[in-house]
Amino acid sequence: MSFELILGGARSGKSAYAEQRIAQLLTQQDSAFVRKCYVATSLAFDDEMTQRIAHHQKQRGNDWAEYESPLMLAKQLSEFTSQDIVLVDCLTLWLNNLIYDKGESCDDQWLQHCIAELISQLEQSPAHIVLVSNEVGMGIVPLGKVTRLFVDNAGRMNQNIAAQASRVVFVAAGLPMTLKQDEAEYGH
Repeated sequence: MSFELILGGARSGKSAYAEQRIAQLLTQQDSAFVRKCYVATSLAFDDEMTQRIAHHQKQRGNDWAEYESPLMLAKQLSEFTSQDIVLVDCLTLWLNNLIYDKGESCDDQWLQHCIAELISQLEQSPAHIVLVSNEVGMGIVPLGKVTRLFVDNAGRMNQNIAAQASRVVFVAAGLPMTLKQDEAEYGH
């Protein structure tokens, strides 16, 4: 199948747009999707995050098959079939979780390996996957080794996934702007 990347800043409307995109794909006349799947990468570290997760679940409704995959995202994606349409929200939380889990031994090389493994699985997956990720490269260069490790690798991750994606959309202030679209696949 194929995969799409939805980028945007914090509170840009990227997740809402991704959910709308899934709904749009499900209503297409030739849609063969039987199941819509939501892969959450967030971890509830505190009460506020627990409330955010509950709010998002309530907002989405009960018609999603939900999966939690804070670390093993490539493995989780390997389990979907051509009948599945999958929303992954979000890649930058997944990347953050990898850095946090690995701790001081985390480095660029290991993160690039994890990202390459994810891209390989995305390319092999028979499911249609819509990925949400934060665009973090529009601000100042962050202070601190761990923050730079995150920002640098998030930027590389987004670039590498965008290069392989069939469609890339940037969302700002709730407004989507298509950056890339495979004309053969989407027929425009």
